[in-house]
Amino acid sequence: MKVFMIGTQRSGSNLLRLMVNQAESIAAPHPPHLLERFTPLLPRYGDLQDEANFEQLIDDAVSMIERNPVPWGVSFDRAEIRARCRENSLVAVFGAVMDRMAEANGKAHWMCKSLANVHFLPEIERYFGSEARYLYLYRDGRDVCLSFLKAVVGEKTAYHVAQQWQREQTLALECGRRVPASQYLALSYEELTRNSESTLQLLCRWLGIDFHPAMLDFHQSEEASKTAASGQMWANVKQPVMAGNSKKWLKGLTRDEIIDFESVAGDALGALDYELELVGKQDLPRRYDEAAVKALDADNRRRKSAVREELSPEDAAARKPQEDLLAAIRARGVAA
Repeated sequence: MKVFMIGTQRSGSNLLRLMVNQAESIAAPHPPHLLERFTPLLPRYGDLQDEANFEQLIDDAVSMIERNPVPWGVSFDRAEIRARCRENSLVAVFGAVMDRMAEANGKAHWMCKSLANVHFLPEIERYFGSEARYLYLYRDGRDVCLSFLKAVVGEKTAYHVAQQWQREQTLALECGRRVPASQYLALSYEELTRNSESTLQLLCRWLGIDFHPAMLDFHQSEEASKTAASGQMWANVKQPVMAGNSKKWLKGLTRDEIIDFESVAGDALGALDYELELVGKQDLPRRYDEAAVKALDADNRRRKSAVREELSPEDAAARKPQEDLLAAIRARGVAA
């Protein structure tokens, strides 16, 4: 069984991954985001049917895992990964390293919490077929927005976060309409934090595994300690479930930010039964002409740059090995 968590970052995915990782039969590592990072780079590898090109992709993908800020603690033999691939493709490499990781941890199944996999579902569905399970974790987009505005990653205006969130919820909901019902489950962050045990029991029934109380003690696990030590944005995983960690956007976002978010992502908020606060009640949806979008794009770039400059030396050092690898790949010529 291959479990793909889908949705948008800053929705509680590390919380849920650490809970699931406590199960006896499922390994859920911190992801190196292979599909998200390597798909744009695939043209540089040339024809993957050329064995040398495919082996270079395998080496780079494994090197990315070996540089993950939260270590996997797994050794990889490149030739073994090659032998596990059923075809010469990035998704095959991804599946092979995940299978090897699960085996190394003595577990029969794995879960990938890279929510950006929502953008690669057709390829995932094609390759993994009935083995795949799709776990859609969603959270009020305005709380997601507030979290992104404070984080070292992601977009930095409510307009841009809303665009991403709307697009990714749409893709996740379409997945639920497309795949067999037995392969898809939607869980809200609010329910997970408010009723953790019953939500995890529901999840375990869907996965066909036993619920263990240790899943609620995720914050005491070795994996939680490794994750918290690897970056400030993951520091709270050493804490128990924060049951009241919702609707912070009511105080944390400005009025303009709420209007921007609801104007752009109101359809997805409604589809997930989140009530709009301002748009349609006190304010009309905003319209964004070319000049407004250009100004928002410039503000987003400026804010991203400022966040990068404020990154702590520890966080910067943790990210640098993977960033250096990606830079080296981009600097190569295109394979023949």
